[in-house]
Amino acid sequence: MKIKRSGSVVWQGGIKDGKGELSTESGALSSYPYGFASRFEGQKGSNPEELIAAAHAGCFTMALSKILGEAGFTAEKMETSAVCTLEKVDDGFAITGIDLALTGKVPSCSKEQFEELAGKAKAGCPVSKVLNTNITLSVTLED
Repeated sequence: MKIKRSGSVVWQGGIKDGKGELSTESGALSSYPYGFASRFEGQKGSNPEELIAAAHAGCFTMALSKILGEAGFTAEKMETSAVCTLEKVDDGFAITGIDLALTGKVPSCSKEQFEELAGKAKAGCPVSKVLNTNITLSVTLED
């Protein structure tokens, strides 16, 4: 099975004065604005790093749901946040890390089991596999 998903951008102008629009095949984003100011100066609009963070959090959490099910558990609730770090390195920029933070409520699952299964999901989710950066994970299991 091969699944293809697409996103696109329209960009006009230079790096600092230019403006772009992000769109996704699903329509979740349609001509959503992004540019230098939203990426580097905290202005309103999206940026590639927050999209990568959201994609990674979503992929990881779905992978963990599958792994939990295979181990005989069903999550009552899981929340994952991801922070994607962009830093100036040498003569350019690089994504230097992604920090995943997971909180879950999984009946009958011990903290040790939850951490182990979450580690498997971190290593095995497709987005983790495509990213060539340091990925950390912190896990909290609620009673």
